[in-house]
Amino acid sequence: MAKVKMHELRTKSKQELISQLKDLKSELSALRVAKVTGGAPNKLSKIKVVRKSIARVLTVYKQSQRTAVRNTINEENAKKKGRKFLPLDLRPKKTRAIRRALTKEQANKKLAKEEKRAKAFPKRKYALKA
Repeated sequence: MAKVKMHELRTKSKQELISQLKDLKSELSALRVAKVTGGAPNKLSKIKVVRKSIARVLTVYKQSQRTAVRNTINEENAKKKGRKFLPLDLRPKKTRAIRRALTKEQANKKLAKEEKRAKAFPKRKYALKA
């Protein structure tokens, strides 16, 4: 089999992806047998191509599953009102620090005492000569 292209895979259905994955895996096992039995060099170099193709098929399959789940969750949330939680693997990754950081609203909140002090002693404004 030749190298698999991502744009071709994205147009395929779930069943087609699974069948292609089976074909690639059987081809990989055949190539590994050829490697052990002392196969031709072109077969040995083909192992890498097949492995990468398997990874591409699995990537497209997983992405299509996630988009389907995300769409169903969004449809359910549209019917209901209020804030809904997403499964962990559908949330944006970002970094651990960013995920745990305060929201802008939380960071801008002030204590009652701070608000009173700000109201009683506002920041001084100075006029500057040009």
